[in-house]
Amino acid sequence: MGDLEDINHHIHDRITSIKHMLDLSVIELPQNKMKKLGQELFALERLLEEFEKGVDQQKEQLKHLKELDEVFQKYLQDGQHIKDNIPPHMPRKKGPLKGSEPAINQKEAVEVPPAEKKHSKSFVREMEFVTMPEFESIPQYMKGRVTYEQLNAAVESINAAVAAKYKIVHQSIKTLNNHSRKLHQRFKDQETKDTKGQYFVVEDDIREFTQMKVDKRFQGILNMLRHCQRLRELRGGGLTRYMLL
Repeated sequence: MGDLEDINHHIHDRITSIKHMLDLSVIELPQNKMKKLGQELFALERLLEEFEKGVDQQKEQLKHLKELDEVFQKYLQDGQHIKDNIPPHMPRKKGPLKGSEPAINQKEAVEVPPAEKKHSKSFVREMEFVTMPEFESIPQYMKGRVTYEQLNAAVESINAAVAAKYKIVHQSIKTLNNHSRKLHQRFKDQETKDTKGQYFVVEDDIREFTQMKVDKRFQGILNMLRHCQRLRELRGGGLTRYMLL
């Protein structure tokens, strides 16, 4: 902008000089004055051309800055959108993170008593949340209108049903009330040789322990979870068991 101001001042001075000459035009000017006037006009024309060129360059720079500002604003909006819409259910990694547990050598691993390797009775397997790439791999006809958040909310509800069921299963019958004893017996009756060591629920468990509706939409969600290899169905005895993988 400093260059443009200098040009502007210079042009202003030239115009003032020419005005003085024109004021004297009422009388006949000498040849050298006419030549001087022509030179001033020519110089002024060149300056105007440079001025216009400078203005055009400034306009291009301003246009470029506006485009950069639009791109920046878009990135800013995208970043804010991502921040405001972080999925409440983040996928969980299998096993401990690298470096989170001290390494043991082969000799120490052999000397660990078998009893210490067994899971506690309070251990209950959980279904892992569906990742975004997995969700995007589900065919659209299967997803329907179910969103990523709704699918993982269903995963959370199924995990809650599994946890509630096996909390009763792992308890001593003597510590249970009448309703829980009936549930305990029902859970045992539903087990088969194929469910040994596995974790599963049935539709009655979903109704008992969650607020989810067991309807057509729920069946669609189960299809999506089967597609993502989170569970499989095991039928028999008039029941459909949804077994965690």
